[in-house]
Amino acid sequence: MLEEAIRSQYHAALEMTGQAIEKCPPTLWNRAQDKNKFWQVAYHALFYTHLYLQPVEADFTRWSGHIPGSERMEPVSGQPLSQQAMKTYLAFCHEQVETIVPTLDFEAASGFSWLPMSKLEVQFYSLRHLQLHTGELAERLWDAAGIEVHWVGRGVFKE
Repeated sequence: MLEEAIRSQYHAALEMTGQAIEKCPPTLWNRAQDKNKFWQVAYHALFYTHLYLQPVEADFTRWSGHIPGSERMEPVSGQPLSQQAMKTYLAFCHEQVETIVPTLDFEAASGFSWLPMSKLEVQFYSLRHLQLHTGELAERLWDAAGIEVHWVGRGVFKE
């Protein structure tokens, strides 16, 4: 029951993140005046979701489309990740939820030296982080273009 609830809430939050990515107009994706570009905020949220799903830090392997520094929302040279690339990473994170959450020992230590908490609490921490940035993206969409991101209460895995 606990595992199912955690998976459902990850999928719901990721669905909302996916709405923001999908609905973002090209003019907002990499807007010059934004200190933290829309795409970088989305990437940052997905990167840390992916990271904190791992049983321990050593199990983490960066996604194949990773741009160094982008997870910290630092300025990066070259082209930003495209919306299509971000959707690919989003789908990868959905898959990670399905394959990794059932294997987690929620009573174990976090697996991350900088997070002195249980693995269960890391999942709540990670979900709050994902939803914080999804809310940030939703607000940008609304303020800049009147585009709404709809609430998802429970999520399911869609291949």
